Amino acid sequence: MRSFEKPRAVVIGGSLGGLFSATALRAAGWQVDVFESSSNQLESRGGGIVLQPDVLDALRFAGVVLPDPPGVMSGERIYLDRDDNRVEQLYMPQMQTSWSLLYRAMKNALPADCLHTGETFVDFRMEGEQIVALFESGRSEQADLLVGADGIRSTLRRRLLPEVVPAYAGYVAWRGLVEEPDLPLRAANILRDRFTFQQGDGHSALAYLIPGEHDSSVPGERRWNWVWYRKYSREQLDELLVDRHGVARAFSLPPGATKRADIDQLRDDAQALLAPTFRALVDSTDDPFMQPIVDLRAPKMVFGRAVLLGDAASVPRPHTAGSTAKAAANAHALALALSSTWQNGATIDSTLKRWENQQLQRGRLMTDLGISLGGQLMNIAR
Repeated sequence: MRSFEKPRAVVIGGSLGGLFSATALRAAGWQVDVFESSSNQLESRGGGIVLQPDVLDALRFAGVVLPDPPGVMSGERIYLDRDDNRVEQLYMPQMQTSWSLLYRAMKNALPADCLHTGETFVDFRMEGEQIVALFESGRSEQADLLVGADGIRSTLRRRLLPEVVPAYAGYVAWRGLVEEPDLPLRAANILRDRFTFQQGDGHSALAYLIPGEHDSSVPGERRWNWVWYRKYSREQLDELLVDRHGVARAFSLPPGATKRADIDQLRDDAQALLAPTFRALVDSTDDPFMQPIVDLRAPKMVFGRAVLLGDAASVPRPHTAGSTAKAAANAHALALALSSTWQNGATIDSTLKRWENQQLQRGRLMTDLGISLGGQLMNIAR
């Protein structure tokens, strides 16, 4: 790289981790191109997210503008028993947003020509100090930095650390989204303006409001987001992961993929285990989707000019409400570190090493916390 050229990064993964990386690095003066294997739009993926300070800091640094308000506020946290009685409450205001709102905000902040869909990353090679990303299509891209932000199933991580694989934690998160007017009024009145929980024997449910279509936070146009953690054996999980078309999914069931018989069973289980308010959420959801809870932690994040961040590097369980925040913090810290490289005379390699030391510690703390919280909630020993 000549001194008068902008350094270039190739980012693998066009989901939130990749977009955090791209927007932050561009703000730090880098040229960035993002490559996503899916040819389809990703806006409909995911559900609710607790909006953490790390996310806001990263977006502010990158100059990404969020809608105003960027989510839906809740005030009280309440805990219901099996009969909908309020057994605990505390005041803990926070804001919940949606995966799709963050995705659209960052995607819209990037030039359209730096986003490349339908490009599946397969490998890389080094050419001097440059790294060359190789794609299934035959395309190759030369850069100063290769960022693996391609999530739990990271192809770059499999290339670098084939022994590091997701480990099933023994339970899954069933999820659903319900249009605000579609929930029966009694349940809506209990849930509105609150972050609501129900803790059972080996299962746990939560619910809150998030922005609706077109990121609207207007009352009546929002969505109810619910999560129900359930235990399943590995054999039961393998059966659940066979979708309604008979295809065995490797990692999750997106909306519209769950077998009708499994949805019926989920609703039967809700009748047996959940409070009426949470049963109403499950019954009002046309297409529940499911994500197995896994543990994963890479021992390294930097491999020469290739780096892993977000869920590609470590996966905190969702009880931490921290997966998105960790990806944002990884990307923000990386951009800050690299932006000062040229000013203080440091090399990219020494800068990346310092960044790795800090972010590995962040990942360890968050994954340890998630395992601890999950064990307590689900009565599963570590």
